[in-house]
Amino acid sequence: MNLTSSHPFWSVKNGIPANFPSLQRDLSCDVVVIGGGITGALAAIHLVEAGAKTVVIDKRDIGTGSTSASTGLLQYEIDVPLRELREKIGPQQAERSYRLCRNAIGKLGRLTKRLKIQCAFESKPSLYAARHWNEVADFREEYQLRKRLGFELQYLDADEVRALFPFSRPAALFSEDGASVDPHRLTHGLLQAGIGLGLEVYDRTEMARYEERPRGVRIQTAQGCTITARRAVIAAGFEAKALLGIEAGSFLSTYALVSEPLPSKTLWHRNSLIWESGTPYLYLRTTSEGRIIVGGEDEPFDNAKRRDALIAAKCRTLHGKFARLFPELELEVAYGWAGTFGATKDGIAYIGVHPRFPHASFALGYGGNGITFSLIAAEIIRDAWIGRQNRDAELFRFGR
Repeated sequence: MNLTSSHPFWSVKNGIPANFPSLQRDLSCDVVVIGGGITGALAAIHLVEAGAKTVVIDKRDIGTGSTSASTGLLQYEIDVPLRELREKIGPQQAERSYRLCRNAIGKLGRLTKRLKIQCAFESKPSLYAARHWNEVADFREEYQLRKRLGFELQYLDADEVRALFPFSRPAALFSEDGASVDPHRLTHGLLQAGIGLGLEVYDRTEMARYEERPRGVRIQTAQGCTITARRAVIAAGFEAKALLGIEAGSFLSTYALVSEPLPSKTLWHRNSLIWESGTPYLYLRTTSEGRIIVGGEDEPFDNAKRRDALIAAKCRTLHGKFARLFPELELEVAYGWAGTFGATKDGIAYIGVHPRFPHASFALGYGGNGITFSLIAAEIIRDAWIGRQNRDAELFRFGR
């Protein structure tokens, strides 16, 4: 599957931070990770630090699939608001899901610091804004639910939004628990740290055949090499549909643009992440260079050719929406791109073993905050490897 248009910002900006060979020989290992994006990199570093002999393969250059199309917003909110998620999966599980995602942001920050990864990780607050007046009651309820969980946030009415930003919305939640990151550099940094501990990484190495064996898995690559392993981690994101079929979730096309750097490094109140309720989706963030990223305009994925044909029109729409929010900021578009992402019915990722694949753990970080789900997946998979019970694994199981 063609997961991105040809010029996502991160891979253009960063180039190829490191070169990895393609696999040219048969090998055996404890765990083979299929997918060299952010999800696979997080799983790999957790596994190798736990003592597993781990190999990563990817059919592309590392980090050039969906990772390169990510806008790098890190939020604890999932695609389904807490008040609705409580109805879908029950209050305790919904609240636990939100806590896990919030905690994952802090864990990512500490991980990048411990491993000394230069990936522009920056803690930031987040503004979640209502688009319509009839959402005010829902936002008040959402605020109360999150406050009871101990989340640090404020409820803002229309006047309070206007006092902080050059636009107004009927209501908003201003949360302290958010962050932004360069996902491409984070991926490469994690893998380089893993290599220092014995991790093997091979890109341009496509899995042609996956076979469950009595005591593990066997993978044939398109180049004719064989990998045997005790376990596999399927971190191929939305391409896992080739194995799972309809159980892999639904797919969306999403669009984004990034501006040329602006003179001021503080572009709005605390350079907070900004995102709106409703459909079509809209979200904003700044970068450490003073650029602005604007994303959204999601629609069901049809095919890559049609998705990419819409980039110019979608970027004009995103630019127009930004101009209405910030009329005094002159935004010059540097790049526009599209990507394909997945969604689930309850907004929660699929993580863990599927009944048809007993020797594989899936790490499918679907949804708007796939990076935080990927950290959660890495911990669950690591715990399963070392035989530690993870009480959160049940939240993300297949067939829930």
